[in-house]
Amino acid sequence: MYRASDRVDNEAWIEELQAVCERLELESAARTTATDLFLSTAPESDRSKPAAIAASVYAAALLESDERSQTAVADAADVSRLSVQQRWKDVLEEAGFEPPSW
Repeated sequence: MYRASDRVDNEAWIEELQAVCERLELESAARTTATDLFLSTAPESDRSKPAAIAASVYAAALLESDERSQTAVADAADVSRLSVQQRWKDVLEEAGFEPPSW
């Protein structure tokens, strides 16, 4: 869970997350879930936030049955596919979900 101040502190990053969601044409439920996941698991370092955004978007799309490929999400977020692949399960775990074993 996150605090209201987390939303304020990460306002610019949330705008970037929403831009990624827009580029992927995600449904509103996936956008909301992606924002919640990001705020719940956002790293302290700004350097790590683009990959955290991509992982949150990918994980949210899976949760909301609005799936996109790791490559599509990585391209939309301007990060490597490996960044998404290595982080999305951790995002789910940190948010209290059990990631799939595949």
